[in-house]
Amino acid sequence: MPSHSSLFPRNFRKNYPVAVRGEGCWIITSDGRRFLDAAGQAAVISIGHGVAEIGQAMAEQSSQLAFAHTSQFHSASAEKLASRLLNLASPNFHNGGRVYFTSGGSEAAETAIKLARQYHLETDQPQRYGVISRRQSYHGSTLGAMSVSGNVARRVAYQPLLPEWGHIEPCFPYHGAGNLADKDYALACANDLEKFLHGPSGKSSGAFIFEPVVGATLGAAVPGQGYVARIAEVCRANSILLIADEIMSGMGRTGRAFAIQHWNVEPDMILVGKGIASGYAPLGAVLVSARVVEAFERGSGTFQHGFTYQAHPVATAAGNAVLDYLEAHRLFARVESIAKTLRADLAPLLNHPHVGDIRGLGLLLGVEFVKDKNSREPFPPGENIAERIREAAMEEGVLTYPTQGCVDGLRGDHILLAPPFILTEQESARISSALQNALTKVFPH
Repeated sequence: MPSHSSLFPRNFRKNYPVAVRGEGCWIITSDGRRFLDAAGQAAVISIGHGVAEIGQAMAEQSSQLAFAHTSQFHSASAEKLASRLLNLASPNFHNGGRVYFTSGGSEAAETAIKLARQYHLETDQPQRYGVISRRQSYHGSTLGAMSVSGNVARRVAYQPLLPEWGHIEPCFPYHGAGNLADKDYALACANDLEKFLHGPSGKSSGAFIFEPVVGATLGAAVPGQGYVARIAEVCRANSILLIADEIMSGMGRTGRAFAIQHWNVEPDMILVGKGIASGYAPLGAVLVSARVVEAFERGSGTFQHGFTYQAHPVATAAGNAVLDYLEAHRLFARVESIAKTLRADLAPLLNHPHVGDIRGLGLLLGVEFVKDKNSREPFPPGENIAERIREAAMEEGVLTYPTQGCVDGLRGDHILLAPPFILTEQESARISSALQNALTKVFPH
């Protein structure tokens, strides 16, 4: 860490090591330390660090065409990646679907909000504009994306700037189900959307956005049986769009191209980011189904929205090269097998008195820490347990992604694990060992 930094940091109270190199699942710092990237740098890295052919593809593209503004040109790299993404999605995207590329996930969420609004203008429903989401959700850091995010802690400072379109119950079985059976609880959560739509704000609602597997804010919470299908049914019955936020869970992280495919549900839009370019370039996208595209084609023919760097040729070249690598090495298929290994390695952690739950799907996993396992009572926020676990694991050479607030926005500590798909069995065992030692350091008695 330099004695003086000119960067505006995320936290002025922290010292940040300087990362200088990445190799596979590892990050190396300027002082020679090696860290196993068990979080994939916030669920970004899928193919691993330091894959030379990705940089080569980007260099080749930049030497031919680095930039062309999308108000005047399309590029071959963007066209190619768009077609490939649509082919990975459900059938309602295949014939007539389109892709809107952005520079990241927050821009993708912002774009989806505007698409949903204009879709209803194009279909003569001008009263519809609100985008409903769930409490404790997170969909991005721009103001529109923050508006649909239900995360209390992340919203509080900006509350005066945010419209309130409505938030419903999350589907979080570990803390929400109580004595209800899994399916009954899941359906009750889904029916909360129907209740909202039949209430005073229902007529102005135009879309519902959700993470099929909730990433950072709930620590890889998987919905109960029947939830996703019922949500889709409610959206269709009430003529609102269904937006699947797959910025964390998409591009193979759960073992399918998109997590929503585990439930055979066809959304109207899919948001991707993070893994779409595995961190090699800033890239995100909105996959838009044929039904939504058709409304624009038959209507005004123009989308009143745009970013300077959307569909950037070099960024989309990175996306194509990453997808080439994923396909050549069959890494989507590898997720399921190495995820089983990681879950087995993590299982002994549940013997610890303060490890309440290990949950998730594929290589998107959460480990939650509780004060009392029987009551599932969380630790007081002031004890900062998740961050202390992160620090202790980092001392062991393993990087994790900590978050507080999964219970009610303030209380509830967990870490997220989202390693690259190339994780080895030895590296999986090392993650478990580091967490065991971290628990011993944070809870010495």
